[in-house]
Amino acid sequence: MTESSEKGKLQDVLQLVDDALEEENLEQVRSALTALHPSEIADLLEALPAKDRELVWDQIDPALEGDVLAYAQDDVRAGLLGKLAPHEVAAVTRDLDTDDAADILQDLPETVIDEVLWSMDDQHRRRLTAVLSYPEDTAGGLMNLDTITVRCDVDLDVVVRYLRLRGSLPEKTDALMVVDRQNRYLGMLGLADLLTGNPDVTVGEVMQTDIEGLPAVTPAGEVAKLFERRDLLSAPVVDEQGCLLGRITVDDVVDVIQSEAGRSWMARGGLTGDDDMFAPVIVSARRRAIWLGVNLLTAFLASWVIGQFEATIQRIVAVAVLMPIVASMGGIAGTQTLTVVIRGLALGQVGSANARALLWKEVAVGVLNGLLWAVVVGVVAYLWFHDLELGVIIGLAMIINLLNAALNGILIPLGLKWLHIDPALAGGVILTTATDVVGFSVFLGLATLLLT
Repeated sequence: MTESSEKGKLQDVLQLVDDALEEENLEQVRSALTALHPSEIADLLEALPAKDRELVWDQIDPALEGDVLAYAQDDVRAGLLGKLAPHEVAAVTRDLDTDDAADILQDLPETVIDEVLWSMDDQHRRRLTAVLSYPEDTAGGLMNLDTITVRCDVDLDVVVRYLRLRGSLPEKTDALMVVDRQNRYLGMLGLADLLTGNPDVTVGEVMQTDIEGLPAVTPAGEVAKLFERRDLLSAPVVDEQGCLLGRITVDDVVDVIQSEAGRSWMARGGLTGDDDMFAPVIVSARRRAIWLGVNLLTAFLASWVIGQFEATIQRIVAVAVLMPIVASMGGIAGTQTLTVVIRGLALGQVGSANARALLWKEVAVGVLNGLLWAVVVGVVAYLWFHDLELGVIIGLAMIINLLNAALNGILIPLGLKWLHIDPALAGGVILTTATDVVGFSVFLGLATLLLT
């Protein structure tokens, strides 16, 4: 199913559910939900206002509630969990993968988590406690404890017979983990190698040793990069002594990538990737007020700069007409550079080793584009206002501001990274301020010096 058809399906179901709720036909709502995958139900809940969301949640098959919560956004999930008693949360998460259950519990207050854990059986509680001991944005927080381990000195035939006796494999198993007698990770035995290899050879002869165990404290972003670069389907997670703790599968990594992409996109507006579209008005207003306040301060700064040249603007109307062009072009050019650098930082491709080379490259691009568009804008300004000096002034201002945009497009995200501030969140507003202030200052300053 294509992305457009999925959106169309969601819109159709959303309309159907909305009509059914209007008519108070809960049976029709239940019928609509039975045709949806848990991820689609989660999407539906996120698209509903809080009041309707609660009504629809009550119509979901209890056997699917855990899976739906696992797919839901953090804010939406937290709101739904707030309606459940600890023993109900324990029941909902009982059949989920350990990593999914841990994600759900981490949205609860510490006191409630303890109550939920004590509502579980001993085995489930021990498994969840092991995952919850690590932050959710680390390899330990992402790992699943459902792994099958084998020794390197046994024959492949023995492993095959063991799996047959076992009768089933954990979901998304593409390889078995090879460990020694102290449970230290040694390598991975792919199922393809197991099934096609000579039954008489040992596991140690065919196992893969090039995939190292991921320390449990490895940040989730680095885990995602490793999976992407090496095309992994699963990877082992180990403790400080190299002992196997669990495994991470590609579906969890896809969730990390989607979450980071969502956060990056939402950060451009000063929001978080997990903001609930139908959060209470006061909550949404409070979250956005801070960002609006920051932007207001930067707008006052740009206005103050313009105000310093009020006399020039009053005498030469053409300056007021052309003034926004310089700032706008600088903002766009700077955003292009900023986007390239932030992407490079996210992928680990930009650092102290190559920052200078990237700086000179972007400066060269800024100068080249500045010269090109300076000529274009200068000619247009001359033809428009029949003033050669004005055309030269705006051309010079264009070159300077595009050079300024290139410099700030690199230095701002690198500086924010050094200060441990997310460049995707704060970089845009700082860059816009820099290009606006410099653009207005240079253009109006040159106009004041040469035209008045």
